[in-house]
Amino acid sequence: MLARAVRGSGALLLRGSVQASGRAARRASSGLPRNTVVLFVPQQEAWVVERMGRFHRILEPGLNILIPVLDRIRYVQSLKEIVINVPEQSAVTLDNVTLQIDGVLYLRIMDPYKASYGVEDPEYAVTQLAQTTMRSELGKLSLDKVFRERESLNANIVDAINQAADCWGIRCLRYEIKDIHVPPRVKESMQMQVEAERRKRATVLESEGTRESAINVAEGKKQAQILASEAEKAEQINQAAGEASAVLAKAKAKAEAIRVLAAALTQHAMGVYGALTKAPVPGAQDSVSSRSSRDVQSTDANLDEELDRVKLS
Repeated sequence: MLARAVRGSGALLLRGSVQASGRAARRASSGLPRNTVVLFVPQQEAWVVERMGRFHRILEPGLNILIPVLDRIRYVQSLKEIVINVPEQSAVTLDNVTLQIDGVLYLRIMDPYKASYGVEDPEYAVTQLAQTTMRSELGKLSLDKVFRERESLNANIVDAINQAADCWGIRCLRYEIKDIHVPPRVKESMQMQVEAERRKRATVLESEGTRESAINVAEGKKQAQILASEAEKAEQINQAAGEASAVLAKAKAKAEAIRVLAAALTQHAMGVYGALTKAPVPGAQDSVSSRSSRDVQSTDANLDEELDRVKLS
């Protein structure tokens, strides 16, 4: 396969050289403007004039005057951007895959003198340089990188062309790859690889979805348990608060009963003390003593009732 590609490239070079010779002959033919003394050069064109066979000057756009017989217009160079189709060619990648590739070349003549006398056919020379540079750059890359790095590949070709074409007065503005044709078997393998990659991606996405679903379920159960524990905690707090309120109410009731009892005891004691401190009256001592004893017994009975009531409460 490689030998056939080399033979094909040699045939293309031979046909290209023949075509270049034909173009050079046409350029030297009578198609060039004749010296009519007064000449009008169009915009974006440069006419190279020779005087007695030697370079004389380059005519600028507009009105120009030449000397008959002595001056002759030898070359006409267009200063516009030129678009050249680079023919399809064979190239072998780093992993020994033969590709058929073509492109488009955009260039401009920057120096009409160098473009006229530095190379015989500038367009053909740049086209051949682009083809050889393309084969050289493709040989440095594997098949996968050829498709991923087309922009860098184009930039490398432009840099290589500009380095070689500087002495020709030509500047390459950009190079674009149009089509890359791979062998049928390689194309089938690439298609199978793409399908396998898509299946892998689908499996990964499905597993990630399952994982996310399990995480969401676990998070829901966790939140439910947290809410249930918080509800139980709140219930226990409320129950403890109720019990504490009940104990506090009982304590307040007992304290109030004790306070009432203490007041009654104080009042009773003061009554007894007052009765004892009064002067005794003759004949009435027995009645006072009996009345006092009855009062004491009545008070003791009341105190016993209050104590029983406090205990019961």
